[in-house]
Amino acid sequence: MLSSASTTTTVLVPVAGVALSFLLIARLLRKPRAAGLPPGPPGLPILGNVLDMPSVTEWLTFSKWGAKYGGICSVTLLGQPIVILNSAAAMEELDSKGAVFSTRPRLPMAGELVGYDQTLVLLPYGPRFRVFRKYFAKLVGAPNVFRQFVPLVELETHRYLKRLLLKPGAEFIDGHLRKLIGGTILRIAYGIDVVQDGEDPFVSLIEKANDNFNAATAPGAFMVDVFPSLLHVPEILAPFKRTARVWALATRNMVEAPYLFVRRQMAAGTAPVSFVSSLLEDEDKLTEEDIRDIKYTASSLYGGGADTTAAGLYAFFLAMVLFPDVQRKGQQEMDSLLGGARLPVYADAVHLPYVSAMVTELLRWHSVAPLGVPHAAIEDTVVNDYLIPKGTIIIANLWNMMNDPAVYPSPEKFDPARHMRTHTGEPQRDPRHASFGFGRRICPGRELAEISLFMCIATTLATFDIAPGAGPLPMHENTQGTISHAKPFDCVVKPRSEKVVALISGES
Repeated sequence: MLSSASTTTTVLVPVAGVALSFLLIARLLRKPRAAGLPPGPPGLPILGNVLDMPSVTEWLTFSKWGAKYGGICSVTLLGQPIVILNSAAAMEELDSKGAVFSTRPRLPMAGELVGYDQTLVLLPYGPRFRVFRKYFAKLVGAPNVFRQFVPLVELETHRYLKRLLLKPGAEFIDGHLRKLIGGTILRIAYGIDVVQDGEDPFVSLIEKANDNFNAATAPGAFMVDVFPSLLHVPEILAPFKRTARVWALATRNMVEAPYLFVRRQMAAGTAPVSFVSSLLEDEDKLTEEDIRDIKYTASSLYGGGADTTAAGLYAFFLAMVLFPDVQRKGQQEMDSLLGGARLPVYADAVHLPYVSAMVTELLRWHSVAPLGVPHAAIEDTVVNDYLIPKGTIIIANLWNMMNDPAVYPSPEKFDPARHMRTHTGEPQRDPRHASFGFGRRICPGRELAEISLFMCIATTLATFDIAPGAGPLPMHENTQGTISHAKPFDCVVKPRSEKVVALISGES
C-alpha cells in the first residue's frame, strides 16, 4: 500500500504535467493583436483576451494596462475589439471625431430584453437620439433654462434636512439621499410631490429599475451579450429570459406610471409645470411617436440621474468622515457667509468658492460610474495612428483619469483646494471634463446634478456635523456595477446647534 506522500506525488505529477503543457501551449499560441489596433495584452487565437478580463474592479486592471501600454490600449474578445481609454488626452482625441464614437454597442440583455435601448442611456445614435437631446435642451440642458427649477431643488433639499434631523442614523443616510434626488427629479420631470414620511412608490420605481440596469449591464454577466444568437433560444432553456421579463416589467412601470400620473392631473386641470406637462401642451399636434419619445425622455431624466447623484452624495458623507479638516473649512466658509441666520440657497454658490470646490472634488474623488457606459465606433477611424474599426467598443476608464497622480497629486486625498486658483498656481484639471461623459453622449442633466450636489453639500455643512462611528475608520471602496456607490460605512450625524434645529424645523 502506498504511503500518503507517495499517493500525493502519484496524483500531482500528471496534474502538474497537464497544467505545464497547457501553459506552454498557451504561450506558444499567444499572438499579436490585429494590425492597426492600439497596443495591449497579447491574446489567444479565437478567444482573444477572454482569459485576461477581470470580473471585479475592472477599472483597476485597465489602469495597470494603461500604465504598461499607454493612454489608449485594446483587447479583443472572441474577435470583438475593445479600446480602453485611460487618459483624458485619449478621450479628448476621440471626442474631437464628433459623432463617430457617439453610438452604443449592442447589449441584448439590458437593451432589447429589458428595454433600456429605448431610453437615452443605451439609445443608438441617430435621428431619435437627436430628438431626445432636443427635448432635454428645452428644459434642463442649459443653465439659463434650468434656473426656473432651482426653487424646487432648494425646497427638496430643505425637506431632506428635516428627514435627516428626525433620522440621523448612518443606516438612514442613503435612503434620505435617494429620496432627495428622486424627489427633485420627479418634481421637475412630472410635477410629482413625493411622500415625505415612509416609502414613496415612484422613488421605489426608480430604485428598482436602476438596480436592474446595474445588474443587466454588468460586464460578462449575461452570455447573450457575447452571443446575441441566444436571443432565439426558447425561454425554458434560457433562464436569463425569465429574469429579463421581470426586469422589463419594472422598466415599463418606470416609464408609464409617472407619465399616466401627469395625464390624470392634466385632465383634472391640476398639473403643475413640469418637463412632461410642458411638452404635452400641444398634444393635438403630437404623433404617437412623439408621445413615446416624451415618455422615454422623461424616464431617462429621472432614471439616469437619480442613482448617480445619490451615489455621489453618499460618498460626500464618507469624505467628511475621513477628512474632518475639509469639513471644518467648509463649515467655516458657510458660517462666515450665513452667520447661522438662514439656510443656504443656490445663489450663495458664487460667494462660497471652497464649498463649490468641494463639489468639484467630489466628482473627482468618487467615480460614480468608474467605466462610464460603453461607446461604439460608427465607422472605421484613425486615432493617434491607430485604426479603430467600425463596431469597436470604447470604454473610458474614468476612474483612472480621476486618480492619475501625474494630474492629481495624492489622488486618494479629498482636497478641494486642488480646484482653486491661488497666488502659487492654477487649479488642477477640471474633472467635470470627464465625469459627465464625453462627446455627444455627455450627460444632458449635468447642470441639474451640479446644482443638486451643491445644495445638499452646502445645507449639510451649514447644519450638521459628520463624525466617524464606532470602530476603525472606513475605507473608500467602490461597489461593483455600472453605477458605483461607496461601500456602507458607519458615521455619527448631529445638528451643529439648537439654532440650526430651529432653522430646519421652521422650513416648509
